Amino acid sequence: MALSANAVRVAVTGAAYVAPPKATLPTDSESTWNAAFTDIGWISDDGITESNSADASEIKGWQGGQTVRKVISSSEMTFSFTAIETSKTVLELYHKGSKVVTTSGKSVLAVKAPGPDRRTFGFDVIDGDSHIRIVIPDGEVTETGDITYKGDEAIAYELTITAYPGPDGTVALKYSNDPAWSAAPPA
Repeated sequence: MALSANAVRVAVTGAAYVAPPKATLPTDSESTWNAAFTDIGWISDDGITESNSADASEIKGWQGGQTVRKVISSSEMTFSFTAIETSKTVLELYHKGSKVVTTSGKSVLAVKAPGPDRRTFGFDVIDGDSHIRIVIPDGEVTETGDITYKGDEAIAYELTITAYPGPDGTVALKYSNDPAWSAAPPA
C-alpha cells in the first residue's frame, strides 16, 4: 500500500445547516445550498463529531461455546457540535417544539416540554479545495447539553443530532470533490 501525505485531511472550517423536513437535498459537495437551509452560525472550535455505533448479539455454538456469528441488533449515527451563536434558529433547535416570537423588536421564547421535531440537516467540512458535504435527510436533535451563563465564555448550545434511516436504510449522504476519495490517492 502506497502512503500519500497528500491524502491527509484536516477539517479547517465548515458550516452546519438546518431545513424543514423533506427539503430539496444537494446532490454534490460544492453547489449552493437550497434556500430552505439556514446556516446555524458559529460552531465552537471543537468542530463537529460524527459517531457511529452498533450493538451486536453473539450467537454461540453448543460445541465449545465459541462465538460463531454476530448479528447487529441496533445501530445509530449521530452528529454533535456546540453552537456558540445565539439566534432564533439555534434557540428553536435547542428548545425542541418551542418558537421565538418577536413583536415590536422584543422577543419571547416560551420553552415547552420537548416534542418531536424532525428536520433535514447538513454539514460542510472544508480543507482548502477539498470539500466534504454531509446531508441528513431525516434527523432530529435528540440530546442537548447544559447552558452556562458566565462572564468569560460564550453562551453555548450543545446539540446532538440523530440521523434516522430512510425507506432504503440510508441515514446520511456524503459527497466530496476530494481526489483522495477516488480509487487512486493523489500523488
